[in-house]
Amino acid sequence: MIAKVIVDVLNSEVDRIFDYEISTPVEVGTRVLVPFGGRTVEGYILSFSDSTDVETSKLKKVISCDEKPIILPEMIEIVNFMATNFNLRKMDAIRLFLPSGLRKNKIKEKIVLLAELNTENVDASLIKKNAKNQIECLNYLKKQNQELVSVLNEKFSSSAVKKLVELNFVKLVQIRQNRTKNNVDVAKKKDIVLTERQQQVIKTISQQKYQSYLLFGVTGSGKTEVYMNAIKNALSHGQTAIMLVPEISLTPQILRQFKQRFGDDVALLHSGLSQSERYDEWFKLYEGKARIVVGARSAIFAPLKNLGIIIIDEEHDSSYYSESNPRFSTIEVAKFRAKYNNCSLVLGSATPDVESFYKAQKGEYQLLEMPERVNKAPMPTFKIVDMLSEIRNGNNSIFSRTLIAELSECLSSGKQAMLYLNRRGYQSSVVCRDCGNVVKCEHCDVPLVYHKEDGVLKCHYCDARYHLLSACPNCGSTNLRYGAIGTQKVVEELKKLFPRTKVFRMDNDNTRTKNAHYEILKEFASTKSSILVGTQMIAKGHDFPLVTLVGIIDADMGLHFADFRASERTFSLITQVAGRAGRGEYEGRVVLQTYMPNHYTYRCAVNYDYKNFFKHELNIREVTKFPPFVTILRVLISGDDEQKVVETTRQYMDKILDIKKQYPNDLIYLNAMKCPIKKIQNKIRYQILMRIGQNNYTNIRDLIYNIDRSLKKKDITSFVEVNPQNLS
Repeated sequence: MIAKVIVDVLNSEVDRIFDYEISTPVEVGTRVLVPFGGRTVEGYILSFSDSTDVETSKLKKVISCDEKPIILPEMIEIVNFMATNFNLRKMDAIRLFLPSGLRKNKIKEKIVLLAELNTENVDASLIKKNAKNQIECLNYLKKQNQELVSVLNEKFSSSAVKKLVELNFVKLVQIRQNRTKNNVDVAKKKDIVLTERQQQVIKTISQQKYQSYLLFGVTGSGKTEVYMNAIKNALSHGQTAIMLVPEISLTPQILRQFKQRFGDDVALLHSGLSQSERYDEWFKLYEGKARIVVGARSAIFAPLKNLGIIIIDEEHDSSYYSESNPRFSTIEVAKFRAKYNNCSLVLGSATPDVESFYKAQKGEYQLLEMPERVNKAPMPTFKIVDMLSEIRNGNNSIFSRTLIAELSECLSSGKQAMLYLNRRGYQSSVVCRDCGNVVKCEHCDVPLVYHKEDGVLKCHYCDARYHLLSACPNCGSTNLRYGAIGTQKVVEELKKLFPRTKVFRMDNDNTRTKNAHYEILKEFASTKSSILVGTQMIAKGHDFPLVTLVGIIDADMGLHFADFRASERTFSLITQVAGRAGRGEYEGRVVLQTYMPNHYTYRCAVNYDYKNFFKHELNIREVTKFPPFVTILRVLISGDDEQKVVETTRQYMDKILDIKKQYPNDLIYLNAMKCPIKKIQNKIRYQILMRIGQNNYTNIRDLIYNIDRSLKKKDITSFVEVNPQNLS
């Protein structure tokens, strides 16, 4: 028998199938060890054949193999789909399905001894009366029936346990121990009475057939409860479920809710887990000991069989698009899995992606709406503050007088506030007032950010740290100015204004340690009259009943990006962060600080008028030829040597120009240029941007993919991205 094997080697030239002779009867998807290039490497059997084109004398044999496959048939189909649609190496796609600790057996399962009471042979009279530890241990096991030997040794002594085993009162069994520590309160929650709207939505998405749904529900409308009930229905049919959230910071809250409802049937997958924890959670799903996975985008690759539903919460979030190798769209992978399993795909959001809502209008998705909060609670009311007017009236503070007054009222009544600013650090840049020089990272073409807590300047791209400057490195002037404020500065100023108030901060700087998200949110939730300051990680999904006030410090920040999605993302973030207020029994208020109070984005946001915003945005994109009316392709080319990068870019352009001649009416925009951020981590970056019409998109895309594969070089990295979320 000939095994068709893909080898686990980091080389694009060997990303293909090799033939090996195998005598052991195994299944497709089995991991094997094979000789390759003078060494032994891991590989995976993707198919079998009775024949081969390799000469018999040159055909090598499989050295060893696992007892059962670790790559399911569905995974192989997804790998093929991703290779075709995202121009991925198949091996890169396979790695997404496997915990890194499993490959090359880096991590082993943790085996521990479990003591179980042998009820058939327990005669307490055989224990000496003065053997106190033995008696107590036996009585303990009579109540518990089983316990870890390590626990018993600590409680009663190892000799006591050993004696009970010798007497055949207790038997020892080996079990795999899960190393994941889910620090969540899983106390059972009271049953929630569903609204009529929730019941209707649950009934619709639980129809046991393939269909993509766009669940458009305002913040606080009870989407999570809909998700859990739909999953419950899937489990009742013997099926499994995937639940995705965009931010790791959301996983403690959503995990708590799911654990309360489903207990040990839930596993967790996200990048914040250690290798051993991810390994254990993966095996729970692989062995069917857990039927629900909760996690960020990587959870879409969970080894679940017989999927009944896939849910992607906050589907508009750009984190569902991978911006590093391997590049892929989580939503497109989810569509493929849903279709393969003939199950529902639910995309939920209070602010759907414009392209998703357009698809719903066209009938590609079935639109489901939840326009009211649970119990018909009112949406928070907005106050827009013109910061130019504040300056004219002598207020140069980062806080408007309106926001200070609202904070005072909120805190004095024992309530909580959340302040949003999507800029971490203390201040955003260092600028010389004399020569205009902006101090940048040596490795990246970006300004350094002042971090007062650490007393350093940081690069937010490569994390390099620099000493504080006393003079301009360009002209020597000491006349330095620091730029826009960050979350650290906001916290410092708040402590001056409200010295008796507990102020929490949540951003990428103070949430890098394990469980940091959970600890911050837990403490904030339990502290009355407190303030949480944060970046966009506080904007979505969090539910704190005492939060009655949300302040948006610099609403305009996102509007200044040179990105066609700038208005959409600003609208979304404003709506999402505003939705954190008034989710309990108290009404919510929002203070939005801006220098452009009449911008259409704000006019729509303060009225929660997504549909009018969508119409306005769609009209602009149709005229200017942006998605959803075209598809953007970007070829990103990078390397150490700028000359080589430029030359490679020219080679790409020459070949793409030939395609344009072939499809003059479909390749409607083509341009090569430096990336806005020219250098990241010492890599020079150029890009080729294309806008492609719908008629011949697939043909053009495949031709671009072929060009990319033909021009691969060892010292140049290139990627082709479809509708990239970040054009910097």
